[in-house]
Amino acid sequence: MRHSIGSLCALVLAGALTLSLAGCSTPSSSENSSSSSQSSSQEAQTITIKVGASPAPHAEILEVVKPLLAEEGINLEVTEFTDYIIPNEAVEGGDLDANYFQHQPYLTDFNATRGTHLVSIASVHFEPLGVYPGKTQTIDALPDGGMIAVPNDTSNEARALQLLESLGLIELKEGVGLEATPLDIVSNPKNLTFQELEAAQLVNVLPDVDLAVINGNYAVDAQITDTILASEDKESEGATTYANILVVREGDEQRPELQKLAEALQSEEVKTFIESTYNGVVVPVF
Repeated sequence: MRHSIGSLCALVLAGALTLSLAGCSTPSSSENSSSSSQSSSQEAQTITIKVGASPAPHAEILEVVKPLLAEEGINLEVTEFTDYIIPNEAVEGGDLDANYFQHQPYLTDFNATRGTHLVSIASVHFEPLGVYPGKTQTIDALPDGGMIAVPNDTSNEARALQLLESLGLIELKEGVGLEATPLDIVSNPKNLTFQELEAAQLVNVLPDVDLAVINGNYAVDAQITDTILASEDKESEGATTYANILVVREGDEQRPELQKLAEALQSEEVKTFIESTYNGVVVPVF
């Protein structure tokens, strides 16, 4: 009788242990399932946007934006381009969600000549033209008959001449605006001469000219920004016209993730980065 009772007790204890173990394993399985489901849900909520950009300063600025967007559940992929055609075609074709490298006059002309449908959703920065020393180290030391190298494309040459006019070196015909050329100079007290070159080549001729007026992006690439003598004002005609913009396909303007990108590019973090990094050759316009 005692043996039967002992056997019964053993069976009861074994059953209780089995129930206890089953009770422990069931919640563990449920928690794993819940955790896996939550992880999958978080991954599903992460949105990736692809943006094309010039290496400097555009891609550098986008690196500052990445963690800001990550906080919003947005993964930013940046592809660098050294030409100005492919990134626009890629946005038009849907391979990129946006690009950041150009100003509005260039975009307007691109749409007109290539039949694309691209629009700006944010103005971010301006790359002012700057005066850089060549054989002459200061503007005041510029000799009579000195030579100044300037960009030879229409808009940048006009901006360069406007900058030289603002420094009192020349005077332009009234009303020529952003179509000015050296032929529009009506006063030239120092008898300056002008060497007109492709913008990308201006850095290379600094040893051969007294001064050169150089685009900000090329100055950044050449690492000469600490030698700048003067630059366009952020309120100048060039600044308001040639601000660099974030571009998307027409119809995508209100996509929430692209609006978040635009907001991040106009954030205080980006403004602080630009102002502390580029020594005035890249200027925020927001």
